[in-house]
Amino acid sequence: MTRPHGETMRLAERLWHDNLDLARARLDDPFVAGLASGATPRDRFAWYVGQDAAFLEVFARAYALALARSPDRGQLLAFTELLRGVTDELRLHADYARRWGIDLDAVEPGPACLAYTDFLRATAALEPLPQVMAAMAPCMRLYAWLGRELLPRLDPASPYADWVRTYADPGFHALADRVYALMETPGGDAAAMARLYRRAMTLELGFFRACGA
Repeated sequence: MTRPHGETMRLAERLWHDNLDLARARLDDPFVAGLASGATPRDRFAWYVGQDAAFLEVFARAYALALARSPDRGQLLAFTELLRGVTDELRLHADYARRWGIDLDAVEPGPACLAYTDFLRATAALEPLPQVMAAMAPCMRLYAWLGRELLPRLDPASPYADWVRTYADPGFHALADRVYALMETPGGDAAAMARLYRRAMTLELGFFRACGA
């Protein structure tokens, strides 16, 4: 992953490494490992697709709130690009839903999904932009990392191969870098950003555990 430069980037990288224990816990989870091998049960992945689609709709709205508060044209364009990336993810989920007969409109978010989306809504509405990005960065960085870690293990016959390739793609990694760069917005509180980052990573762990249960 290309790394933006500057003091906040060093903070962002430190936050990632400080939370690598939670990322590795996801990679070792049978649900995630099974995406590469194809061993993940189809019904559990179908549940995940519905839950993640519900999550991504709130994630997109958090970007939209951040876009509305963008202080300059550069950030406005950056958030527009990030919103486009979420749209691409939702299309991937919609494709799985069509193929597997999942009615995304009928999905009820479970407790783990609601805990995460409530956190994002509150953070996006109340916190300064750097803190908002600290809450959103773990999702982007974790998925990019999982995609790249799973790609060498990928069985091309896995029904989830598109999922792995999507998150291993350099284009997705570039979007994750965008979020890290936006953490450079003036006004950030490093201690608050660290707390929000850890909270988001913990919620990611709970989200995947619920999907694999």
